[in-house]
Amino acid sequence: MKTKGIVISAALLGLIAVVLGALGAHALKEVLDNNSLNSFKTGVRYQAWHALALLVLPSLPLTVKHKGIIALLWLLGTVLFSGSIYLLSLSGVWDMKLSFLGPVTPLGGLLMISGWFFLFLKAFSIRNNPQE
Repeated sequence: MKTKGIVISAALLGLIAVVLGALGAHALKEVLDNNSLNSFKTGVRYQAWHALALLVLPSLPLTVKHKGIIALLWLLGTVLFSGSIYLLSLSGVWDMKLSFLGPVTPLGGLLMISGWFFLFLKAFSIRNNPQE
């Protein structure tokens, strides 16, 4: 994934996080129980943090390939993690059985963690600028 794709992904994740955060803070507090609402807010929080992380990623002194791997892990992880939380939180409102999504949440979390771990490993290969 190149810089443009990473920034577009960051902007879209951020946009959706703000919209869903507002929805959760206003409309959903009337229809969700506290546990479901807190879960929904957790999904929004992780999505917003990863949108910001994606926005910063292009400025890091890493190869395009490594940035792409990290971006893909964070993006897929966020979609699976936050997306499954949103659906599970709203399943009672929609009167749908979505419990099969339960294993998707930790898989998304594992992908996000993998992106951060890959960044951690690649940070050791960053060469210091002699002017720093």
